[in-house]
Amino acid sequence: MRGGRLKLVSILAGVLFAGLALLAWTQPWFDLVVQSPQGGELRLTAAGDVAAAPLSALALAVLASAGALTIAGRVFRVVLGALQVLLGVSIATTASVALGDPVRAAGSAVTDATGVDGDESLHQLVSNAVATPWPAVALVAGVLVAVLGASVVLLSGAWPRAGRKYSATRLVAADPADDPAAAWDSLSGGDDPTGGSADEGVDGDDDPLRRPDLPGHDR
Repeated sequence: MRGGRLKLVSILAGVLFAGLALLAWTQPWFDLVVQSPQGGELRLTAAGDVAAAPLSALALAVLASAGALTIAGRVFRVVLGALQVLLGVSIATTASVALGDPVRAAGSAVTDATGVDGDESLHQLVSNAVATPWPAVALVAGVLVAVLGASVVLLSGAWPRAGRKYSATRLVAADPADDPAAAWDSLSGGDDPTGGSADEGVDGDDDPLRRPDLPGHDR
């Protein structure tokens, strides 16, 4: 794969994976059955913004790093690739922690509904917790971001360099014959814009008052 195409694919993949993690954050993660302290059962749904609150910030950071790769030099590509590895690991860890303990992850939703707080009390209240596919989607997105970051670190040296274009302006002296302002400048500098010297006719031999061959000249 060519360097330019590899760069494009890496950047677009970063945007895609970040968008996938952000999408998962907005979706329901856990369906819970809670025993109400007043009696009866409550059915609650905890979305990703409750079960994995840091996920949105991590996904936006991946998106920003993908944008920065478009203009980064070779050294900063490696730095950004390493950053993507850390972000991907953080996303995957956040999702796996939520999957490992759904009650704790959805604890704020249960507390809002029942007024009961504390991990042990919440575990006693929740009789059933079922995960949706979205935590797994976030986990996979995190793994993909980490793999993408590692590929950027290893392969970004083959990417084309960011080019810089400079435009040079060539200064050309104006022709006094075509530019009246340039003609005045020439006169001020002692040059005759018609081709001779501005002092000619004053101190030179072409002064008509000093020409011996003119009538009335006193030799």
